Amino acid sequence: MTESGEPAGVLDEGYIKFDAEWERGPATPWHKLGTLNRWRRILYDAGLIGALPDGIGFGNISVRDNPPRQFVITGSTTGNVSELRPEHFTRVVDYDFDRNKLWCRGPIIASSESLTHAAFYEAQRTISAVIHVHHAGLWHKYIDRLPTTSKDVTYGTPEMAYEIMGLLRAKDRPAKQLVIMGGHQDGVLAYGQSLGQAASTLLNCCDRMFRPGAQRPPSCGTP
Repeated sequence: MTESGEPAGVLDEGYIKFDAEWERGPATPWHKLGTLNRWRRILYDAGLIGALPDGIGFGNISVRDNPPRQFVITGSTTGNVSELRPEHFTRVVDYDFDRNKLWCRGPIIASSESLTHAAFYEAQRTISAVIHVHHAGLWHKYIDRLPTTSKDVTYGTPEMAYEIMGLLRAKDRPAKQLVIMGGHQDGVLAYGQSLGQAASTLLNCCDRMFRPGAQRPPSCGTP
């Protein structure tokens, strides 16, 4: 929502991702953000969250909160901020995939990937954390080997949300809790019952890729 109270579309790399009803409100209490921010800083330092050469930020992180349909997520255009503060987080209070709409409340508008995060929480009640990163090495290694969204589906859209829910509800879903974004170069999503579980999945995969003597692919995050 804009200052005048009108719905605002979230823009990212030139695309409107969803209609956002943004209610300016107080920041989430810091005691609820401490763990979230610590893991986010680890991922930022590893190069999995950050900014592209043109300055556009990438990567976001969220945790489920109460009521269970709500979650706290990093705000729009925060990927290139090294140290987040409470005003960089916001709360998603509701969403509607069919209407391509999301409601959020806090000091900043929600990330353009918020509908994608919502899809994880909608698909499985056991999921409590979702992380979106960029990593060329993981993306190239696991595309079409792990659950991969269609190359024709744009990130941050209702179509992406439905793809995510379909992949997570598949009976033959692998144990590794990663989803590769087929239509989003280098985009990788991790999820888990906790932030530590989701982040460790990413970091452990990076560590295995860059064992001694292995050549580091270009544009990869630092493990």
